[in-house]
Amino acid sequence: MPSLMASNASKLAAFLITVVKNMPKPKSQAFTRIRTEVIRLLALIPAGKFTTYGSVALHMNVAPRHVASVTSRLTEGESATLPWHRIVSAEGRISQNMPIELAAVQRTRLEAEGLTLNDKGYIKNSDAHFHVVGIRREIRWSDSSLAF
Repeated sequence: MPSLMASNASKLAAFLITVVKNMPKPKSQAFTRIRTEVIRLLALIPAGKFTTYGSVALHMNVAPRHVASVTSRLTEGESATLPWHRIVSAEGRISQNMPIELAAVQRTRLEAEGLTLNDKGYIKNSDAHFHVVGIRREIRWSDSSLAF
């Protein structure tokens, strides 16, 4: 079992390196760091679980809008491989700001992982499926001397 975990960790690390290398050129170093961390945290959400933009944002010490911005701008390749559908709004529902077609994809993917949603897009029994990202980290994203 440990070798399987090490194999999965090395696959995740290789994938993240590829994602970072293929990212479009951002406008700032802070944005690059925020984007990289959102993608890292997104990749760690297990199947059958979900979290919220706000939960990721609180952990990262950024605004939920930053997390939503990163996830809404994933490349086609990133969207195909990352579990972006596992991040939902603060109410535990599919974002109402999302295009209808994309919301349908998110619903289908969540249901395929065993989550049940009501007709308004709320995840039923959400407490049993919520993924805790972690405690708040005191990060200053704009300070280029800090590395994570």
